[in-house]
Amino acid sequence: MEDMQEILEDFLVEAFELVEQIDHDLVDLENSPEDLELLNRIFRVAHTVKGSSSFLNFDVLTKLTHHMEDVLNKARHGDLKITPDIMDVVLESVDKMKTLLNSIRDNGSDTAIGMDIEPICTRLTAISEGEEIPGKEEVAPASEAPKEEVKKEEVKKEEVKKEENPATSNEEEVDVNQLSDSEVEAEIERLLKVRKAEDQARRERKKSEATSKPATPKPTPQVKASGADDKKVPASGGGSGSMDQTIRVEVKRLDHLMNLVGELVLGKNRLIKIYDDTEERYEGEKFLEELNQVVASLSTITTDVQLAVMKTRMQPVAKVFNKFPRVVRDLSRELGKQIELEISGEETELDKSIIEEIGDPIMHMIRNSCDHGVEEPATRLANGKPERGVVQLRAYNEGNHIIIEITDDGKGLDATALKMKAMEKNLITEKEADQMNDKEAFALVFKPGFSTAVKVTNVSGRGVGMDVVKTNIEKLNGTIEIDSEVGKGSIFKLRIPLTLAIIQSLLVGTQEEYYAIPLSSVVETVRVPVDDIYTIEGKNVLRLRDEVLSLVRLSDVFGVKQVLESEDKTYVVVVAIAENKLGIIVDTLVGQEEIVIKSMGDYLQNIRGIAGATMRGDGRITLIVDIAAMMDIAKEIKVDIKAQIESNAKKPKEKPADYKVLVVDDSKMDRTLMQKALEPLGISLIEATNGVEALNVIKSGEHDIDAVLIDIEMPKMDGYTLAGEIRKYSKYRYLPLIAVTSRTSKTDRLRGVEVGMTEYITKPYSPEYLENVVRKNLKLG
Repeated sequence: MEDMQEILEDFLVEAFELVEQIDHDLVDLENSPEDLELLNRIFRVAHTVKGSSSFLNFDVLTKLTHHMEDVLNKARHGDLKITPDIMDVVLESVDKMKTLLNSIRDNGSDTAIGMDIEPICTRLTAISEGEEIPGKEEVAPASEAPKEEVKKEEVKKEEVKKEENPATSNEEEVDVNQLSDSEVEAEIERLLKVRKAEDQARRERKKSEATSKPATPKPTPQVKASGADDKKVPASGGGSGSMDQTIRVEVKRLDHLMNLVGELVLGKNRLIKIYDDTEERYEGEKFLEELNQVVASLSTITTDVQLAVMKTRMQPVAKVFNKFPRVVRDLSRELGKQIELEISGEETELDKSIIEEIGDPIMHMIRNSCDHGVEEPATRLANGKPERGVVQLRAYNEGNHIIIEITDDGKGLDATALKMKAMEKNLITEKEADQMNDKEAFALVFKPGFSTAVKVTNVSGRGVGMDVVKTNIEKLNGTIEIDSEVGKGSIFKLRIPLTLAIIQSLLVGTQEEYYAIPLSSVVETVRVPVDDIYTIEGKNVLRLRDEVLSLVRLSDVFGVKQVLESEDKTYVVVVAIAENKLGIIVDTLVGQEEIVIKSMGDYLQNIRGIAGATMRGDGRITLIVDIAAMMDIAKEIKVDIKAQIESNAKKPKEKPADYKVLVVDDSKMDRTLMQKALEPLGISLIEATNGVEALNVIKSGEHDIDAVLIDIEMPKMDGYTLAGEIRKYSKYRYLPLIAVTSRTSKTDRLRGVEVGMTEYITKPYSPEYLENVVRKNLKLG
């Protein structure tokens, strides 16, 4: 009995506070009827009071708040607009709530003397069913419209009058007799300037009026970037054949336009994410089909605009390629060799910003092919080759990338000789050389200070250039590969993205952090048992098919605190730059997403391993991984991943008090009820007042949670969202999530199942029932 009295007191304290708050919120809502967050807060208050009063068998209060809740629910779903007339009824129902609460406090009953709630309930029902007549909208008096039009017409006439008599537009007439000769000349010059400006304005106005009239449509002019081919394109039609159908556009305008498209792509991603969430929550609602059509249409248009803007920035690589025939010709004479340059695919287009960056790397490689690759004429004849060597420069499209190949038919690269030279220069150890395959040996030419030249010339031999090539290509999120055969020649293959602004990425999660890995660097993703990870000389490795792959945990690379332990299997993302591969251990694979690369700014731009940032569809900022830098960081990390995972294994539960249950409910009374129902179990209980607080408790790792009791209607984060967030972690895949709510519809139950609820308990419930459900889920016997 004392327990019930304590619960009743808690209920009254909480209810009076809530009703006072709802009074304030309803007034704010009338001033801001579109404020959905405010409307949701008011609805939750009514819902909480209804649930508590139902449990305590206050039927009159329950009935009143239920009808009030129906109206608010309609309003928050957009099916009902809150008008002043409707607000009058809602506020009246709040007053009735206060009267009933006073009756409960004074008499222990919600049957207030002389008060009948049927009339107000009937009015609330009429509103929720759409029978209430909408309030009159305020409009401007009809007589005001003509006055406004007359006023506009008078202004227009005055402007015409000034145009026809420009002299009258002067502020005053000048008395020439009072001026000196120089002042007269100055006044004449001023008046001429005024007349010239007014004449120009009149011509422009007439021209504008003429072009606004219907006319025969003309061909749309083509837009291209500054610096592109300036050929005249004849227009269709006989009379305008000589007209220039191209225009020059400043590159900064195109850059600005590309930035705007990037923001549009971010908005599209955000809208798609919101639609997905809405579809899950309101499955079967009629508005979803229309929303889906709008989202799909906007997505298509955004993609088309993105492609169109990218095309305006595109330029043929011929702009870069065309300068190399002269370069090769001069090198041939300087080196005393006969070298022919063959160019193909020069019409292939690439973003202007990338065009400007690839010139120097290609120049280095062509010079390298001419100097190191193609042999002297006598040597070529002795080896059965023509005197004239051939260097081929080729470009072609491959997916979202441009491939540029520099091929020569020279002496090729000797893997063994490269290893020996690298060891001489102390760039690698003998053991590393023994473990290298040929392609890894070819990549040694990119080591700073490495050179195979016998003598230093003006062309090469100083050990600089190829390392710069690699660095510059990686800055463009590109890769470079070498394939070669002794005596046959070499192929240098550049793979460069079409644009630097928008790329495809793989979103991954490590603990509570999310990162974007450029998809161009991803080879594959696999899920492997932890037992397959081995440690060799302090390095973690994985045998993947016939290959031994170095491993590093993404959380170790960026110093993310290990709170959530892994399962017996883990995700590995295999990335590669040329012949270098690395396995990155992550906790979750979020999926593929088109991202817009944003600079980190001057202050943060030099963070090692981070190439930039982007905004994801859910509005969160995500860092973009610099794969090349991360590979270097991985070499410095020495963490025994397998041993650390095993040390984080769960300790066995020995007694009931070892079990911890998290109780999540914004109502103190409801939390008290659950605590008292679970006291016989002897388990440990932890409280949270909303979903955000509960999620922080779980993520902190301070408590080893064994089950969660979740209310549905809560501020900040509701129970459905909380359950969905918890289920994102593999660690909590089987954690019992028990909904305890007054929402009893089939739709509510179905959604509970969809987000991962283990049990669904509706209020009111008996303490014994709740105790048994928790006992069963904790397997306490």
